[in-house]
Amino acid sequence: MGSHAPRLDVVDTLRGFAVVSIMLLHNIEHFDLYYVVPGAPAWLAALDKIVWEVAFFLFGGKSYAIFALLFGLTFHLQSQARQERGEDFRVRYGWRLLVLFGFGMLNSMFFHGDILTIYAVLGLCLLPAARLRDGALLALAAVLMLQPYEWLVLAGALRHPDALIGDPVSWQYFGRINDYLAGDSVLRAWAGNLTNGKLAVIHWSWENGRVFQIVALFMLGMLAGRRGLFAASANAMRFWRRTLLAASALFLPLYTIRTLLPDWVASAAVRRPLGTIVASWSNVALMLVLVACFVLLYQGGALTRALRVLAPLGRMSLTAYFTQSVVGSFIYYGFGLGLYKVTGASVCLLIGVVLAALQCAFCAWWLRRHAQGPLERLWHRATWIGARRAA
Repeated sequence: MGSHAPRLDVVDTLRGFAVVSIMLLHNIEHFDLYYVVPGAPAWLAALDKIVWEVAFFLFGGKSYAIFALLFGLTFHLQSQARQERGEDFRVRYGWRLLVLFGFGMLNSMFFHGDILTIYAVLGLCLLPAARLRDGALLALAAVLMLQPYEWLVLAGALRHPDALIGDPVSWQYFGRINDYLAGDSVLRAWAGNLTNGKLAVIHWSWENGRVFQIVALFMLGMLAGRRGLFAASANAMRFWRRTLLAASALFLPLYTIRTLLPDWVASAAVRRPLGTIVASWSNVALMLVLVACFVLLYQGGALTRALRVLAPLGRMSLTAYFTQSVVGSFIYYGFGLGLYKVTGASVCLLIGVVLAALQCAFCAWWLRRHAQGPLERLWHRATWIGARRAA
């Protein structure tokens, strides 16, 4: 048997938007193979800098947050669909996460920055959280969003502000990445991504507060599903208008503090945890601005029809996410075309736009012929393997 959750067009479209923005960021980063093209004209170097800064201002730390929010929402919709049939989805969902972890490890071979494995592990927190009432769930999400570990580190730093701190642990792993990604051996690149690269991403996620933030966003997504906040209702629109105003009011001072923190705080020991806290809050605030704007604009008319182009990509987000890793690694890494040597952020942005357009076209074509994307179908069948009847 399967889990047929009701589809919300705005959610599919928003997920498609998140996939596209993630794809653009990965392209301008050469899929984490950082390299500055030598000898570029001054105008192109300046343009590359603008493209980089604007892209990361808009999407860095926000796109994955949208994904996390919708991950929790989808869990609620699937659980609700099974609950209405008198079934408990949690055990089956645990297995579903294990299957997702397998997809993530396969994806990690091509791109170590894979988020699927992290979501699969942290998604287990949704199983006990599903039994919490709304108030308790919101309170727990708020505590996690506050970054409790970083506050403990900050308290220690305030007692010893002159303490010397070393580089983040992730740096020692990231420092080795170019050794195998720039080489011409695909097997060495795969092995490096699954070992050194995976450790780099795990340490980086912890150091930047992503672990607590992801779980909090999962829970907020589940709450959004319970309250019907992505439905086309007057209450939902009122909520998103208020969210837009509140998130905008929060983002401006948070971003200012984040920008000026190096000038305001001399102690590196104090500045590091404080910077992590403020950056995480700033990213979530701008993410909520983006989501609120998206939902409010998705209310009919020509703009809705234009945005709906992204819906097939959102419905096939697993396939699209995996495909962009395979194609991107071939385009930029040394075992493929090796374009990292000759492409700056501006050219990579154009490549990303073309790839995103091709992805959208392919997903639309596929879904005219099939009910699900190829990996989505495989995930669905693996989720319900051994069940008495398939959905």
